[in-house]
Amino acid sequence: MSRVRLSSGWLEVPWGDGDLGAEKGLGERVCPENQEAEGLPGLRGACFLSFPAGSWADRSPLHEAASQGRLLALRTLLSQGYNVNAVTIDHVTPLHEACLGDHVACARTLLEAGANVNAITIDGVTPLFNACSQGSASCTALLLEYGAKPQLESCLPSPTHEAASKGHHECLEILISWGIDVDQDIPHLGTPLYTACQSQQFHCIRKLLYAGADVQKGKYWDTPLHAAAQQSCTEIVSLLLEFGADINAKNTELLRPVDVATSSSLVERLLLQREVTPSSLSQLCRLCIRSCIGRPRLHLIPQLQLPTLLQNFLQHR
Repeated sequence: MSRVRLSSGWLEVPWGDGDLGAEKGLGERVCPENQEAEGLPGLRGACFLSFPAGSWADRSPLHEAASQGRLLALRTLLSQGYNVNAVTIDHVTPLHEACLGDHVACARTLLEAGANVNAITIDGVTPLFNACSQGSASCTALLLEYGAKPQLESCLPSPTHEAASKGHHECLEILISWGIDVDQDIPHLGTPLYTACQSQQFHCIRKLLYAGADVQKGKYWDTPLHAAAQQSCTEIVSLLLEFGADINAKNTELLRPVDVATSSSLVERLLLQREVTPSSLSQLCRLCIRSCIGRPRLHLIPQLQLPTLLQNFLQHR
């Protein structure tokens, strides 16, 4: 008689022909009888099944240890032969759990044991997405070092959009340093800049703009300025205008940003004032120079043979 860990408790399963396919190679008995797993007290005589990646398995002790950050138990289970890429019915792996809980040491141990860094759940979620969702800069950097892909198919959830919408600017900065496309456009979300404006995440907006994000690209015909105008933060609106946002851009309903702003709000007043105030020559020159340099080379501005004051000006500092 053996026991298999299920989400609802422990299920005793007799060993025999056809039991969960154990004798047909679908599962592997990894804990001998009368052996108590270190870090998992009270499990003497228990037996677990380890399933190959891609097969069905309920939440395993490896998932539990990873989600709770129990490093000793995790290492013990791996040494006993647990499949590092075991998946639940939703294709969640232990690495997904470790990143969701911001358990960097557990994530590193799993990766060193061969965990699939780009494993995808049935909802299209990767470990990197979980790390960015929780604002775990350490896990984000670790996953990228092990080959995590920040951009998969356009229809899948994007770590960049997730970090931008939740205000996790440290994760966003790491993603940018690894060369992500700051203008990645997901049809139902728009660009990272657009989602950040919707969520009023000032620091993320600034980092995206510094990295060369197109201030005009939003969601369909809505620009980031349209999204910001519907909120109440004048700082964000001013920042977008400083980076050259078109105050007269129209969306699919032929509405300008000022038209979607709350009536008599500070944002509406700011937009009305800027409509009749032309941009300064210095601002226009800065926008023109940055455009000529091009987004891929903006980080090289400090290497230009220019006075520090002018370099800082070109970098909006």
